[in-house]
Amino acid sequence: MTDNDKKAALTERLAKCYSGAVYDALRERGIDNTVLPKDIRPIDDTHVLAGPVFTISGTPKPGISADDALLAWTGFLSTAPSGHVVVCNGHTDDIAMMGELSAETLQMRGVRGYVTNGGCRDSNFIRNIGFPVFHRFYTARDVVGAWSVDKMEVPVQIGDVVVKPGDFLIADIDGAILIPGEIAEEIVAEVEEVMNTENKVRSAIRSGTDPKEAYLTYGRF
Repeated sequence: MTDNDKKAALTERLAKCYSGAVYDALRERGIDNTVLPKDIRPIDDTHVLAGPVFTISGTPKPGISADDALLAWTGFLSTAPSGHVVVCNGHTDDIAMMGELSAETLQMRGVRGYVTNGGCRDSNFIRNIGFPVFHRFYTARDVVGAWSVDKMEVPVQIGDVVVKPGDFLIADIDGAILIPGEIAEEIVAEVEEVMNTENKVRSAIRSGTDPKEAYLTYGRF
């Protein structure tokens, strides 16, 4: 099995998990600084996004030509790899880091989704094509003549969390959680075990078991 095959298999397993269980598994290992800022929200609350990360970083550049801004942006779109989650530090509070044509391009390239501390526009179009985007705000203002990609595949900081190439991410309605790449497979296995136990607790509760008794029996609640 190639490295890409291993990543794809792990991604499919992670996509069946949920952020709360992943956070719990990391917390139990003493790894606490893994939650991206709570104001990063999905444009569609039903989306679950999971996979290895591909990072980009950029900054506002007042006065940059439209051509230069779009050359840098389309260069990123041409580079983003299939099977990955793009994580973008936009260093901006008023520019959209994602729009309809970009979302369609990434989707066609096999990118799993996009997470940014910047904005999003054309959101109804993106929602309709089913491409997962997690963002901080809506705005009609885009990157043209205003913002440029500076770096790709470097560590980026989103809130207090440093996201590195090789890490994995899961995001859903409850939040976005970073998993250090070196322990990602172990964490997913632990979460799968936890979810199996939770299913037993759920069945016990539904059959009338007292909640305290269920906790004492299974060690989880």
